[in-house]
Amino acid sequence: MTNLKKPKILTIMHQEASTPGRVGMMLEEMGYHLVGCRPPLGDALPETLEDYAGAIVFGGPMSSNDSDAYIKREIDWMSVPLKENKPFFGICLGAQMLCKHLGGEVAPRKDSYAEIGYYPIKATQAGETLMPWPDHVYQWHTEGFSLPKDAMLLATGEEYPNQAYKYGKNAYGVQFHSEVTHYMMHKWTTKASHRFSLPGAQNREQQFEARPKYDPEVKQWLGDFFDHWVGPANKHT
Repeated sequence: MTNLKKPKILTIMHQEASTPGRVGMMLEEMGYHLVGCRPPLGDALPETLEDYAGAIVFGGPMSSNDSDAYIKREIDWMSVPLKENKPFFGICLGAQMLCKHLGGEVAPRKDSYAEIGYYPIKATQAGETLMPWPDHVYQWHTEGFSLPKDAMLLATGEEYPNQAYKYGKNAYGVQFHSEVTHYMMHKWTTKASHRFSLPGAQNREQQFEARPKYDPEVKQWLGDFFDHWVGPANKHT
């Protein structure tokens, strides 16, 4: 099957060197073709998702509260997948942008506590009915989000209570990073090592010691999530 015939997933990223990581690998293995879009670099967001099976908004070092014009455009654009009832997946910044679009709030904790490394989460009853969830997930954030009005909380955490939510039939937002590969961890912990001094952050050694213990469940969760979220590519052909 050529790329032109494969169902497309829109992947919205926020840095020149960003990649979809394991998310992209797994979706391609499922038969999807990924189409990248980088609004901070001037890429235009599509006016409709009629030619796409779904859309994913990834994370980034910026905040959904920033005043940059592309941030506002991207938050406003989220009306497109919601109105068209297309599968939408927001990861970290993406989940926070969706929260803002839905009238919620995004903010750091008053004590500046950051989650950088592996931290425990717990599925709610609603989350457990959808799929099994990992005990610990990889985090990299200094802000959290409120639960948007009419959204369903799927997973909660000790320090940041809102970790995953569902809105409507097809929109999901998660605070954590299931897309991170071993290589991406090396890159993030090298380029942003200055963040390890933040309250609550785990150092590089702690993170790499935790990965073999917790990552297999995270990978399993991501596969289960994609089966639930979009299913196999031939479902869309």
